[in-house]
Amino acid sequence: MQTNFTAEQLLDPGVAESEKILRKCVHCGFCTATCPTYVTLGNELDSPRGRIYLIKDMLENNRPADVQVVTHIDRCLSCLACMTTCPSDVNYMHLVDHARVHIEKTYRRPFMDRMVRGMLALVLPYPSRFRLSLKAARLGRPLAPILKAFAPTRSIGAMLELAPASVPQAFDQRGTHTAVGSRRGRVALLTGCAQPVLKPSINAATIGLLTRLGTEVVAPRDEGCCGALVHHMGREADALAAARRNVDVWTREIEAGGLDAIVITASGCGTTIKDYGHMLRADAAYAEKAKTVSALAKDVTEYLATLDLPAPQVQPGLVVAYHSACSMQHGQKITVQPKALLTAAGFTVKDPPEGHLCCGSAGTYNILQPEIARTLRDRKVKNIERTRPDLIATGNIGCMTQISGGTAIPIFHTVELLDWVYGGARPAGLPAGTDRTAPT
Repeated sequence: MQTNFTAEQLLDPGVAESEKILRKCVHCGFCTATCPTYVTLGNELDSPRGRIYLIKDMLENNRPADVQVVTHIDRCLSCLACMTTCPSDVNYMHLVDHARVHIEKTYRRPFMDRMVRGMLALVLPYPSRFRLSLKAARLGRPLAPILKAFAPTRSIGAMLELAPASVPQAFDQRGTHTAVGSRRGRVALLTGCAQPVLKPSINAATIGLLTRLGTEVVAPRDEGCCGALVHHMGREADALAAARRNVDVWTREIEAGGLDAIVITASGCGTTIKDYGHMLRADAAYAEKAKTVSALAKDVTEYLATLDLPAPQVQPGLVVAYHSACSMQHGQKITVQPKALLTAAGFTVKDPPEGHLCCGSAGTYNILQPEIARTLRDRKVKNIERTRPDLIATGNIGCMTQISGGTAIPIFHTVELLDWVYGGARPAGLPAGTDRTAPT
């Protein structure tokens, strides 16, 4: 794609990076076939190619974002399916991230939109605040249908509707968890922000499984949110502050006892942490440390695939529909390891049709764009149910929350199932199968 940026504009590192990305695009349109919003809405401006034209025009003319640009960029899920199918290696992720920063700096949103986004940024990255908000949401949940009926309050209604009926009891998972037997490795675990509130059993299963496999697990007490939630809302300063905080924490652990990996159990977080090196590339104090952290970041299934697992202790005898989160398959290109681990553990693994399409969760997307998110969820659930599974497995808490709202099929994190098969507790709500003690 031909670009017309001035030499002065290209002095801005963000603009210079976006210009390089734009020049790679050859207008082929392969991205339109796999873009969930284009497939759903049929509008060229709601495809990656259409958004690229809008971003190019906005940046080249150095003008503030307008309603049209904001509308179509806001509808982007950042699922990154377009990057999987792009033959020209266009880094749409970095381009749309830059566009969102430009929007945040130059566009004044309507009051209710500003309020909802501000509330999400102030609550979701902080577990204690998030827990309190979920308890309060139970009181307001009966109002959700009314609030969803009016455009200005639709996101608040969607937020209340997504709130669980009950919140699991909190328990502190931070600290050092000693390996069972001789220590074979040492990893840091991202405890996360929303996940330990919504389903603390995921990190508990991870700690239990890894320590039984001889891996020491450290979950630093001063670690914070990875920054993904605010990053995708264009709040650059908040996202970079979160990244720097975690880089400092993990660098101390690297220097104190060494790390084989930084293990992440929410794939949305993993995609962002693996991008810390890019996010902090212009920060002289953090650029190298961030690259080191990004290189160590591993999804839990990615790390488990490097270990020698023992023989399964139970035979599950269950059919699993594996939902590959967008941040897993498109953001991190992890497609084989989770299914291979489940298969080796004794599950029959099914791939749902249209597995490349997003479920509609996408961080805060199901709150900010509830109509499109619901359409995508229903499509995803229909495809999953076609495989007739006993249960669903995935590697992202956002997907778990989104999909569970549309089906009665129980859904679990992949590591919860692996932990059970290899000696851990049976996950609550797991359907009865032919599971029995495996022969020794």
